[in-house]
Amino acid sequence: MTEGTLARHGKDAHPLRQLDRILRGEATRLSALRRGTIELAPGGLTLVILALGLLYGACMGSYALFQKSGAHPMQFLATIGKVPLLFLLTLVVTFPSLYVFNALVGSRLNLVAIGHLVIAALAVMLAILASFGPIVAFFSLSTTSYPFMLLLNIIAFAVAGFLGLRFLLLTLHRLTQVQNEAAQAESATAESSNDSPHDSAGALDRLENHVANAAVTRVFTIWIVVFGLVGAQMGWVLRPFLGHPSVAFTLFRGRESNFFEALGHLISHL
Repeated sequence: MTEGTLARHGKDAHPLRQLDRILRGEATRLSALRRGTIELAPGGLTLVILALGLLYGACMGSYALFQKSGAHPMQFLATIGKVPLLFLLTLVVTFPSLYVFNALVGSRLNLVAIGHLVIAALAVMLAILASFGPIVAFFSLSTTSYPFMLLLNIIAFAVAGFLGLRFLLLTLHRLTQVQNEAAQAESATAESSNDSPHDSAGALDRLENHVANAAVTRVFTIWIVVFGLVGAQMGWVLRPFLGHPSVAFTLFRGRESNFFEALGHLISHL
């Protein structure tokens, strides 16, 4: 199957192949977005996202298995489930605002297109996060410093979230560009050309000679900040993820403080 065929029939591709196309930028090139959405099979890719979240959860939770005071298997199992739950709940809380923001800037993206965009962005986030998993597992085995492990995982989540949300914003710009071209009724040759220099652009590359809509950039940048804030606080609500070596296992801790105050205390403690 050729690359062009995959772009036109992405729904028939294997979920792992779809993830590979998203990471390589093949699924988000202008020639692959002519229908105004990212062609993917949401069900299959969602399962891949879930598997990646469980994988990182296992690596993160492995810290509880290598404690001097003894292994805490319940904490390990809880962490495995909490990582995908963190992303799911954050999306549930923020998706309505994303759709409203999309409507405010006059975008023609419908609910299905927005859903595909978010699923693709989550796939990027979880793929990056899972790639950090072996590193986190290594430090879980080789260090007993609880504050260090907390900070290491926070950094991993922050990097994955930043790159995933950057992917969302840049892909939104590309979808907007495709819609503008269609609205201006450009020639069929220009619309169907596979020789565009932008067909070699990666998933996180800006397109040259294409000016992003200022309103779209501002509004969706605000939403990205909202997503990050909600995600950080959601992680605080779902704590503990690692489990303090000197504290008995508990599935959730009581409400107190907030993520950002706790992060300040963590850094000062280190």
